[in-house]
Amino acid sequence: MRERLFSLISKYGLKASHELGQNFLIVPDVVERNVERAGLSERDVVLEVGPGLGVLTDALSRVAGRVYAVEKDPRLVRILREEYDWPNVEIIEGDALKVEFPEFNKVVSNLPYQISSPITFRFLRHGFERAVLMYQLEFAERIVAKPGDRNYSRLSLMVQAKATAEIVERIGRGAFWPRPKVDSAVVLIEPKARADAVDLDENLVRALFQHRRSTVLAALKKSYRMLGMNRDEFKRIRPALASVPHAEKRVFCLSPEDVLEIEDVLKGMGVLKPPRGSP
Repeated sequence: MRERLFSLISKYGLKASHELGQNFLIVPDVVERNVERAGLSERDVVLEVGPGLGVLTDALSRVAGRVYAVEKDPRLVRILREEYDWPNVEIIEGDALKVEFPEFNKVVSNLPYQISSPITFRFLRHGFERAVLMYQLEFAERIVAKPGDRNYSRLSLMVQAKATAEIVERIGRGAFWPRPKVDSAVVLIEPKARADAVDLDENLVRALFQHRRSTVLAALKKSYRMLGMNRDEFKRIRPALASVPHAEKRVFCLSPEDVLEIEDVLKGMGVLKPPRGSP
């Protein structure tokens, strides 16, 4: 695998794009383990974001029924189309944050790290059975952090409201070319059953986690404009905010269920406006 990759790099005079966050995985054992973790069979349709030089794509093509590989770099799209003849792989050229996703049920990707947050939220909105994703280690630790942990953040809460997440392997910098400045980690994400998933108001979550070290009461007072209130509206409901659930709890200690309780009470006060945008 390593020889094949460097042969392609030499043949096409390829230089990795720092702007696109390109670091190509060159350790075959990691690829094999990630394919195994996805539990693939011929019934599965896999989405891969950032196929690079096709090392993971090739492994996925051998066990999945179909693979959709989304690649933004036209240089890599050309290489993938010229060098491989996969009968069950479709290369989609475009930005993974903007292209229309085909239907899929599993995700396996060595993600471009600069889009880690928005692409993860996009996956969760789309729905899938299992995702095996490579992230920067620090980002992975934020995903799996629990309420009260140092790394617990809006990302942690929003992911865990919809799914379970676990770091299953840490990957050193030497597993990539070019060698990145940070270590990486593989995260296994599985959506919760519909009955267990928690739908949260995104504006409220943003407003709270703007002040993650503050109490809930203080964060709401500081971020009332993010909740769609003007000053007069805020003055009207301010005395009642002390009765909000978990008012004295620090924001970074809130579970998804805690935030849902806060949301329900604020809706009863007529505070929250219809959600705008996405995480």
